[in-house]
Amino acid sequence: MVKYSIAIAGMLSLLSACKPPQKSASSLDFDPYHYTVNKKLEAENGAVVSAHPLASKAGVSILKSGGNAVDAAIATQLALAVVYPNAGNLGGGGFMVARLSNGETVSLDYREMAPGSAHRDMYLDAAGNADLEKSQLGHLSSGVPGTVAGLFASHQYAKLPFEKLIQPAIELAEKGFIISASEARSLNSLQADLKKYNSEMPVFVKTIPWKAGDTLVQKDLASTLRRIQKKGAAGFYEGETAKLIVEEMKRGKGIISLDDLKNYKAIYRTPHSFDYKGYKIVGMPMPSSGGLLVNQMMKMIEDKNIAAMGFHSVQAIQLMTEVERRAFADRAEYMGDADYYKVPVKMLSNEVYLQTRMKNYDPAKATPSSIIKPGELLRAESEETTHLSVIDKEGNAVAVTTTLNNSYGSRTVVGGAGFFMNDEMDDFSIKPGVPNMYGAVGGEANAIKAGKRMLSSMTPTLVLKDGKPYIVVGTPGGTTIPTQVFQTLVNLLEFNMSTEDAVYKPKFHHQWLPDEVMIEKGFPVAVKEAMQKMGYSFSRERGGIGRTECIRVLPNGKFEAVADNRGDDAAEGY
Repeated sequence: MVKYSIAIAGMLSLLSACKPPQKSASSLDFDPYHYTVNKKLEAENGAVVSAHPLASKAGVSILKSGGNAVDAAIATQLALAVVYPNAGNLGGGGFMVARLSNGETVSLDYREMAPGSAHRDMYLDAAGNADLEKSQLGHLSSGVPGTVAGLFASHQYAKLPFEKLIQPAIELAEKGFIISASEARSLNSLQADLKKYNSEMPVFVKTIPWKAGDTLVQKDLASTLRRIQKKGAAGFYEGETAKLIVEEMKRGKGIISLDDLKNYKAIYRTPHSFDYKGYKIVGMPMPSSGGLLVNQMMKMIEDKNIAAMGFHSVQAIQLMTEVERRAFADRAEYMGDADYYKVPVKMLSNEVYLQTRMKNYDPAKATPSSIIKPGELLRAESEETTHLSVIDKEGNAVAVTTTLNNSYGSRTVVGGAGFFMNDEMDDFSIKPGVPNMYGAVGGEANAIKAGKRMLSSMTPTLVLKDGKPYIVVGTPGGTTIPTQVFQTLVNLLEFNMSTEDAVYKPKFHHQWLPDEVMIEKGFPVAVKEAMQKMGYSFSRERGGIGRTECIRVLPNGKFEAVADNRGDDAAEGY
């Protein structure tokens, strides 16, 4: 195995000053008080890439214990709920796309859904104005969580008992782990909101600022995880945990009920798949917009010979910006929960339709969003999210993206249960034309309705080559998720870039409205200036867009795993 490692920032200098607690007997095969971040490695037997090194290590420990990629994905998600509380979760939801060792592809929807008491105008005041605080912060912003149901639904494809898969998370919660400098900064920035939106102060509240090297212990969360270990999904959706959730909702005027929790179901859906130049790209269907958006964008460039234009050329970036613009215009009009709204997926992915979308494309200038409307259908669908990619030597490949929506979700921790609730209701169109926290607009297709699942941008994606796993990829980033997956795929499949460069090089984003190009620091100045002359407006540069986790199968059959350098993300394997 080849590894490239960097130590947790400031860790070495802090070890003498911040002595971790004495460890009792542990079943963990890694040390949560001393660890490093591997950004890239090659492995023969299996690999995990996730947003936190301890979660990746938990996943690989399960692979080493005889588990497959699904086992590892479950263990990694559970560990993320402990070590990455701003996005890893029990109180949120997500999607899984997998290719199994028998050749089957599956997609699992465990997206949050609107509570039974939710209604279309629930975030409008007496004057009909949208109250964004209620849809984005506090108890009323939470949808019914789906993560735990999703973990148990996916377990049918695993090999090991669920009790074993959840054990690393229990130990990490109960005995604690060392936090990094970036995690300390994140928790410190959250203190005012924690005090405002919590009825009982959680362990994340601290009178002395958090610092790198501090140990985070979460006893309430450990108890919740033990109830799940003992009673299965009912240990979350019924009994003590469900009671704690509903009591928390009542204290803060939330509306999730015991019936909402008991009736929640994860749903297996038909994956959204399409062919691109000999590859099969497999993504998530509605209520994720990601699979269809990537389909639209890839197909709109397919006949343009983008490879000859070159990476980060003005021509390539201008073309990709214009296809992103057109795809997001369609998202605003046509995409939502297909169980509640007839999403015209076949038409939106029809190649003739997509060619008509590009008829007014001009390679010499910007096409303003004011004249780009949703397509006319031919007559004859955090930014705090977190992604993990897993692969094993048996031929299983798993891409999972989960979310609380905003960083730390609703900022509300369930009293006595120790986990953050999501603020996913903001992903509905709370009023036609009113942007959500990511600037996305929508209408009837994504209007609030009891039991409905809100439209998502999460884009867990697999690329198959000759029917076998080739790329496993995904990222957090709100509405930037589909465009980042799109760009990573173009970097790999068209520009033949290394996996590191495909992930690390500066990215950009356009989503129709607002009509501006978002770029990261390091984006080529000459390209920006050339595009400004063509009529493009640019938003202020961002420090980072997304945190892409990518595994690619090399010609020799080994797995190349790359974790994004935009955070503490880590790759592990053996």
